[in-house]
Amino acid sequence: MSEPMTVRARVQAPVKEVHHALTDAATMRLWLAEHAEVELPDRYAFWGRHTPEGDAPHQRPLHVDDHTVRFSWLLDGVDTTVEFGLEEESPETTIVSVSQTHFDFQEALTEATIRGVIQTYWCLMLANLAEHFDGRPLTPKPDFTSSDLRAEVLIAASAEKVFDSLIDSESVTRWFGFPIEIEPYVGGRFAMGGLANNDQPAKIVELEPGRRLSVDWGGVGIGTWELAESGGKTRLTIVHSGFDRPPYASWSGILSGLSELRRFHEVADWSPIWVS
Repeated sequence: MSEPMTVRARVQAPVKEVHHALTDAATMRLWLAEHAEVELPDRYAFWGRHTPEGDAPHQRPLHVDDHTVRFSWLLDGVDTTVEFGLEEESPETTIVSVSQTHFDFQEALTEATIRGVIQTYWCLMLANLAEHFDGRPLTPKPDFTSSDLRAEVLIAASAEKVFDSLIDSESVTRWFGFPIEIEPYVGGRFAMGGLANNDQPAKIVELEPGRRLSVDWGGVGIGTWELAESGGKTRLTIVHSGFDRPPYASWSGILSGLSELRRFHEVADWSPIWVS
């Protein structure tokens, strides 16, 4: 079996407080899931519309100590193992890692199984954990029961600045945390990984400076970013449409990127929460 999928993020809180957020049901209902129940060592469960296969709880605790929370999670008939790890970076800062077994990147691309959402799902949830401790509004979570892929946030920056950060290759690469190359005009290419490394780039189909950007991603549909000035801030609405079945893995990735886009514009001396 391949190595577990792992993502790591920096959270501005002591290890003890982060551990509490990972094991306290009321706090988990804020940053992680619609429903949660925890009675360790016997029960560790979360479910609801924001959780893959969240019709019922499918988790079972395996091990919990001061720096580790490990549990099994049945997904698409496979008993996967999830582990949170906590590392003190400073007395007030914790590096949080989450790993999960039975993830295959090709399955994420094809979304042949719900396990394909694991990586982007945990990126979004760790981003929300960081926002929770920063006292910031949380990024909208995906609804795995709905095919209406729509999210709205308010960003403390002008529409012009936000729009520029959506079409400028260097800016998008910085806040999204992955090389992206963009030709900023209708018909231009939008290449994840860069034009030299992507032989099937997306295509810009609408571009209205400061107001609207639409990108055709091919089989997974069209993503549209709509911007409107609102009290000196920007109301950003993202809609994904035109797909045969909801591309939940890519949608969760867009939402986790949205979290960092907001921080990019709003946090002084911004740096990514993600740790290599």
